[in-house]
Amino acid sequence: MEAQTVISVRGLTKRFGDFIAVDQVSFEINRAEIFGFLGPNGSGKTTSIRMMLGILQPTDGEIELLGIDANKSAHEIRNRIGYMSQRFSLYNDLTVIQNLKFYGAAYSLSEKKLSLRIQETLEMAGLIGREDVKTHELSSGWRQRLALGVAILHQPEVIFLDEPTAGVDPVSRRAFWDLLYRLVKQNVTVFVTTHYMDEAEHCHRLAFILDGKIIAYGSPAEIKSQIFHSKILEILPENPHQLIAELEEAARSDSLPINSLELYGSLVHVVSDDPKISHRVGAYLKKARIPVKNMAMIEPSLEDVFIETIRKNERNRHNTSELGS
Repeated sequence: MEAQTVISVRGLTKRFGDFIAVDQVSFEINRAEIFGFLGPNGSGKTTSIRMMLGILQPTDGEIELLGIDANKSAHEIRNRIGYMSQRFSLYNDLTVIQNLKFYGAAYSLSEKKLSLRIQETLEMAGLIGREDVKTHELSSGWRQRLALGVAILHQPEVIFLDEPTAGVDPVSRRAFWDLLYRLVKQNVTVFVTTHYMDEAEHCHRLAFILDGKIIAYGSPAEIKSQIFHSKILEILPENPHQLIAELEEAARSDSLPINSLELYGSLVHVVSDDPKISHRVGAYLKKARIPVKNMAMIEPSLEDVFIETIRKNERNRHNTSELGS
């Protein structure tokens, strides 16, 4: 069955004086998919989502939500979409049930429907037994679930989540994504902004945004295959910082063809265009008598791809500025 487009963004631009926060952003999102909008803080994620919600007027560009021009008829789609902000739009002095009743009234749900939706939401979010707990007494993970429950109380077709897992522990983050997949099975479309690259792997499709511009767009597999052509050697050393210092020196002296070095906890990722990088690094470490516990070639993660894409964009900007000077 052909995918149905529910969100279409074309040439979206936002200027604040001379500063361009969002620059000619375009993408499409299909029904019942999780679309990730990824980028570092200050890259234009929140500005984009605020324009899509009609909170902020675009300087230029078109936004179509559920077949409706969002710039001209935002009021027609408000009851068909949900929004969960970074700070969880909850009243901390109210209990769980009071928050749900308050927002149900704001969505103009009938008493009968509200009662049904509250029960369904409590069950979905795992909040049964916590109805009378004040919101400020909940852990960040439970507040996050309640905020999602509030955002979907009126059964929206599309839900926008602006960095919903920021500051939430890893276990709660995984549970939250399980909830998102349950929503998708109910034909809900999810637009989520995040700066956690591991979460990007769970999206059906995604876009990388940097300095207000889309620098990659597609499924995780498509982005990896289209953008990342380097090799990654993963090393578990006895001393990661010492290893990075040694390999950086080797790269500077042209002993090793290394594009970049990244630290992942106790692991070091060596990025290179040389298909024999494992052999060359192994020989170098043996000669330099640098001990490592393990070393293996691995497939790139989206974090590897994102870091390398940023590096390439920075190199291109640098080369362009040099040509212009």
